[in-house]
Amino acid sequence: MKPKVLLFSLCLASLMSVGAAAATPAGSDGGETDSTEETTKKKRDWKSRFTIGGYGEAVFSRNFYSENWKRYSDATKFKDDKGHNRFDLPHVVIMLGYDFGKGWSMGTEIEFEHGGTESAVEIEEEETGEYESEIERGGEVALEQFWIQKSFNEALNLRLGHMVVPVGLTNSGHLPTQFFGVYRPEGDNTIIPCTWHETGVGLWGRTRDWRYEVMLVAGLDADRFNNQNWVQGGAGSPYEFKIGNSVAGAARVDWYGVRGLRIGVSGYYGNSASNSLKRDKFKDLKGSVGIGSVDFEYAGYGLVARGSFLYGHLSNSGEIAEANRSLKGMGISPGTNIGSDAMSAGVEAGYDFFSLSDKLRSKEQKFYVFFRYDFYDPMWKMGKTKRGQQLLDEEQWGRQRFAAGINYFPMDDIVIKAEYSYRKFKSQFNDEPSFSLGVAYAGLFTK
Repeated sequence: MKPKVLLFSLCLASLMSVGAAAATPAGSDGGETDSTEETTKKKRDWKSRFTIGGYGEAVFSRNFYSENWKRYSDATKFKDDKGHNRFDLPHVVIMLGYDFGKGWSMGTEIEFEHGGTESAVEIEEEETGEYESEIERGGEVALEQFWIQKSFNEALNLRLGHMVVPVGLTNSGHLPTQFFGVYRPEGDNTIIPCTWHETGVGLWGRTRDWRYEVMLVAGLDADRFNNQNWVQGGAGSPYEFKIGNSVAGAARVDWYGVRGLRIGVSGYYGNSASNSLKRDKFKDLKGSVGIGSVDFEYAGYGLVARGSFLYGHLSNSGEIAEANRSLKGMGISPGTNIGSDAMSAGVEAGYDFFSLSDKLRSKEQKFYVFFRYDFYDPMWKMGKTKRGQQLLDEEQWGRQRFAAGINYFPMDDIVIKAEYSYRKFKSQFNDEPSFSLGVAYAGLFTK
């Protein structure tokens, strides 16, 4: 062979070997390589491994009552107020997921609440009625979930990252197709974080008729507890990070032993006083938060029924309330009284009248008529200050709510809702009736 031909052959072989190396999949150890057919299949299958979905709600409400900041302190003055209309986007969420293979996957949820960035100007309902700039959570949007998961089998899955804490019925079923009301149920949604999401590590799985979930997450922040919402604000943070001096535990167990029925028990426990940048003001205080909940859901024969009961206790509530007053006006703490115990209970039931017609049932449409009742009180019991002074129970926050309405499902992922609700208070306050109309969706866009 001529030298020039030999040199050309060697160069061509070298280029072919480089091309083959470049075609080796990322992460290969240099052993077996995928065939051309397998490589093409992997490129084609990435779309089936990627999921995108979400949920969203658009709402119109007519509130037949005053929302003046003095409506509880001077109720007689606002008894005949005509109220006003509202348009709202309570939640719009984008969900992204990817299956990496070999049991590894990831999931994210990005949430836009009320069409905004979680910062707002509000009228302070306590004290002077001044305008305040309210920051619910640092950042421009809420990252509701971001986790990496390793699935070993159906009974054992390890999840790391930012996750939903499944305490209470609404946190475990917060999609708009999973409750009848136009808005989320008021009880759980008022006294605990909802949707409650924290960063941590969790295990979950299902075996036969049982499903479990346990997790360790960042504890709540006592700086942000208040009179109206108990510990709800403690899941947020005004900073660009979440203080985690105390780690909390959460768990949930669900039983599916009867067809169409699920019964769940969930709980949470953790200290909150040390999760503050000003830990010295909570010296020698734990601020332990304990929450227990039982809930159920039944679906069958055209009937859907759900119910829940939740009870929570906060230790050192009086001392925490007293210490928080030093932060009032700084945008960190509301500086109000805080209940030592809080409670909520709710039940709803709806019947699908389209299930009575074979023709309508064959179209997979549903039309529910429903009723719902809620009772909740973030100040069910009150604690004492360090000096032994009993904190005042602010009775306007203990409420009952009655609601009735319809849910029309043209398909499983879309629902049109309408309801009339009546929020009832003790006799010294004005009751609060309203009408709401909403449209919502929840589902995956890739399947």
